[in-house]
Amino acid sequence: MNDKIRTESVDHLFDAILTLENKDECYKFFGDACTIKEVLEIAQRLKAAKMLRKGVNYSEITRETGMSTATISRVNRCLEYGDGGYSMILDRLAKKGEKK
Repeated sequence: MNDKIRTESVDHLFDAILTLENKDECYKFFGDACTIKEVLEIAQRLKAAKMLRKGVNYSEITRETGMSTATISRVNRCLEYGDGGYSMILDRLAKKGEKK
């Protein structure tokens, strides 16, 4: 999938995101760049990925997040066959949590 979105515009977007220095700056940028629904959906997908890695079943994830099973299935496919983005982030967050 990486090759499908790799464009100069997306590179510029990711370069911009990498300049964000803290959570407040993230709220400001994503608040301007995305709708509230879009940000919440991305956050829910990350939460679903975390729950799936812990072995939580789809119905429990649906109850807790309100996500459809189709979206949960897509997240699960990405975990199993994707580029490793969810796993990379979840591993880093877990490591960061251990340091606190």
